[in-house]
Amino acid sequence: MKREDLLRHLAETEVWDMIVIGGGATGLGTAVEAAGRGYRTLLLEQGDFAQGTSSRSTKLIHGGVRYLQQGNLTLVLEALRERGLLIRNAPHLVHNLSFVVPLYDWWEGPFYGIGLKLYDVLAGKLGLGPSRLLSREETLGHIPTVEPHGLRGGVIYHDGQFDDSRLAISLALTLADLGGVALNHFPVTGIISRDGLVAGVEARDRETGGAFRIMGRAVINAAGPFVDGVRRLADPAARDLIAPSQGVHLVLDGSFLPGDSAIMVPHTDDGRVLFAVPWHGRTVVGTTDTPIPAAGLEPRPLPEEIDFLLSHAARYLTRHPERRDVLSTFAGIRPLVRSDSGGDTASLSRDHTLLVEGSGLVTIAGGKWTTYRKMGEDTVTAAAQVAGLDHRPSVTETLRIHGWQEDATEGPLQVYGSDAAALEQLLRENAAWREPLHPALPYCAGEVVWGVRHEWARTVEDVLARRTRALLLDARAAVAAAPRVAELMARELGRDSDWQAAQVAAFTHLARGYLPE
Repeated sequence: MKREDLLRHLAETEVWDMIVIGGGATGLGTAVEAAGRGYRTLLLEQGDFAQGTSSRSTKLIHGGVRYLQQGNLTLVLEALRERGLLIRNAPHLVHNLSFVVPLYDWWEGPFYGIGLKLYDVLAGKLGLGPSRLLSREETLGHIPTVEPHGLRGGVIYHDGQFDDSRLAISLALTLADLGGVALNHFPVTGIISRDGLVAGVEARDRETGGAFRIMGRAVINAAGPFVDGVRRLADPAARDLIAPSQGVHLVLDGSFLPGDSAIMVPHTDDGRVLFAVPWHGRTVVGTTDTPIPAAGLEPRPLPEEIDFLLSHAARYLTRHPERRDVLSTFAGIRPLVRSDSGGDTASLSRDHTLLVEGSGLVTIAGGKWTTYRKMGEDTVTAAAQVAGLDHRPSVTETLRIHGWQEDATEGPLQVYGSDAAALEQLLRENAAWREPLHPALPYCAGEVVWGVRHEWARTVEDVLARRTRALLLDARAAVAAAPRVAELMARELGRDSDWQAAQVAAFTHLARGYLPE
């Protein structure tokens, strides 16, 4: 469905059952949940789908070993169950990944071995494979570049890996399949109230500047790190709910971590878990936990965060990464819910919080990618009660995500799932569309055309950051590819040379923040 069709649908609908504010993991999951139950559903996103935190994760769908250490078994149980459901519902985007915990002290084997066996037990029938102890030789076989000095062995266990922004795009397409409407680059600018209760939203189309008054029986605030800003549209005196925390990742060449296994370090200097993960032919290292005063659309990694990750990676890898080895570095903001007891953000839970304001605004905050579906289910149930809508059961436990394909062909088009065949057909229309965007990137020109025609890409950033992952895989190569992407998009969107120049300039400026100083 083209954007013009979505806008026509918006104009023709007098009252929506549910209006969802926010197009990240939580908002998309909530909107799919609502549409799956048959409610007339509209989702509005101020930027692009998953532009914020939801495209900047560690690329893992996991139960949370750290939460097991904290004793939060309820969260671990919920996350492990959701992990299993998501692998069933989106096998083209989520897969099993083995993790190795390298052991250097005698006590670590029994300690982590028992803990990870408990992790297996909690996963139950939805487990991905048993954990077990590894000898020193087996550990080096799985992780050839792990630091061998003092290595006693390892523990191997299994969790899920995914492509976060591609899952977000697939959820937006799922919403459309279900009859819902998702509009990106469409910020909410105000809340409409009647008799003191929320009755809709005011919004603006960034492309045309057009203003809209949109009525809805339920309005759901799923704006992630920005939920407090939305809450203040309804109540200017609303107190902060979110304690934002910044997490930073480095992207290195795949040679730093060859093979198909990841490294998990259970305890870093700041009390977090550290991962080194193979992803799209690269190595992703993260993450940090840095409290920040306020959320921004484009957070920047701090020099000390980059130093922290480089130094910790050097402890566990034989090849010590330096700044010049970093292909890209990205930061995301965790929408952690404040604790009355204070303390650092690393200790805050990733449980989600559901809040019904006195105005009737329904706010969902906290959580993580793994539990997005359950968050959506809880939120829609509450919103339906607030709005007085008929109760309808959830269907998302078994709902296949758009593109579902159990035996997706491995390769650069795997993330498209069942859409890969149609994309291949498009590539046959023009030989030039098979040309790579850049020698260092696994993407071709035709994927830009596909993103505009079928996935609502509107800017060069949309394509290079989220429809493809070029910006994260190699920021310099993405900048070099930007003029070609702008040219392809201009033809599809009917834009002129001034638009192309402005897009390339904006993306080049953005990409500078993805390279270490």
